[in-house]
Amino acid sequence: MSTDITGKKIAFVAVNGVEEPELTEPWKAVQEAGGTPVLLSREKGSITAMQGDWDRAGSYEVDGTLAEARAEDFDGLVLPGGTLNADNVRADQDALRLVKEFDAAGKPIAAICHAPWILIEAGLARGKRLTSYSSLATDLRNAGADWVDEEVVVDGRLVTSRNPGDLEAFNREALEQFAG
Repeated sequence: MSTDITGKKIAFVAVNGVEEPELTEPWKAVQEAGGTPVLLSREKGSITAMQGDWDRAGSYEVDGTLAEARAEDFDGLVLPGGTLNADNVRADQDALRLVKEFDAAGKPIAAICHAPWILIEAGLARGKRLTSYSSLATDLRNAGADWVDEEVVVDGRLVTSRNPGDLEAFNREALEQFAG
């Protein structure tokens, strides 16, 4: 399968507390494959990433707000993890609306680490085979997912991975989905 996504726009949804490599590594992979990554957050300005849950990392400029974003303007969606990020995004009604729009449009969604919490809240976990950071296993099972401990899982148009150590596999499968 080709991973050339030239001309495609890929939405990244993140807020303060996003796990830095889970934002920057897929972002770089999208760019290298010819796509255009777009950072969406609650408000314009910038967000601060983290290394793990404790150490501040870089700041990243927001390209657009979740309230204004529509799935029809994008070809795919990346949901980076980070405990703080995923917990806040899953409580944001604009983010959930956007995730549901991507699902309804049959567009690929790639979620890593704690980001499958967002899939649960958007009602997308039931009946799906998914992976995540290990502490989410019970949450995903309780939401009706078949949780497995694998570096990357593809179920339909959903791509999930466990942690930053899985980024190579996550990026490869996400790009294949974005390429169509």
